[in-house]
Amino acid sequence: MAPVITLASVSPRRQELLHQIGVPHVVIGAHIDESVRPGETPHDYVQRMARSKALAVWQEHSSLPVLAADTTVVLDGATLGKPGDREDALRMLARLSGRTHEVLTAVALATRAGIELRVSVSNVGFRALSAAECVAYWETGEPRDKAGAYAIQGRAAVFVESLQGSYSGVMGLPLFETVELLQAANVPYWCKMPA
Repeated sequence: MAPVITLASVSPRRQELLHQIGVPHVVIGAHIDESVRPGETPHDYVQRMARSKALAVWQEHSSLPVLAADTTVVLDGATLGKPGDREDALRMLARLSGRTHEVLTAVALATRAGIELRVSVSNVGFRALSAAECVAYWETGEPRDKAGAYAIQGRAAVFVESLQGSYSGVMGLPLFETVELLQAANVPYWCKMPA
């Protein structure tokens, strides 16, 4: 089936989630500055990132609606983005250990009618993690490019004691909010996908 949207992300997880709900798509990565602005709240940051990614790709490729998303982990009001290095990741995991944090994922859809946006908010509770366990997790390679230095759909699933909100949102693309945007723009889902 022909693609119905462009996904402004090279994330395999976002591609898998779109495949799960039957949304044929093409992938074009958005290359933008992802720095947090001084005084910017995590909520404002994820919305700006999702909007900027969608618009960056839309300006170059507007033949299809462009879907983009951004996810951030928030603890004590601070944004925990992708770790810069091993020490940064271990610091993040130590901070998340035994605590509940917030995961914000904004999803944006750019069309000829403009851009629409939704935000998914989830609360994830981690059990206590030992320092050795955090090091072992880093050694798997999984935390390197993940917000908050963990992937809920991967090996870090064993850390998660509780989840209130959207599992797909914590993965990086909240499907409920995504389908709301697709429906509003008359973009089909549940299409027959190639195996």
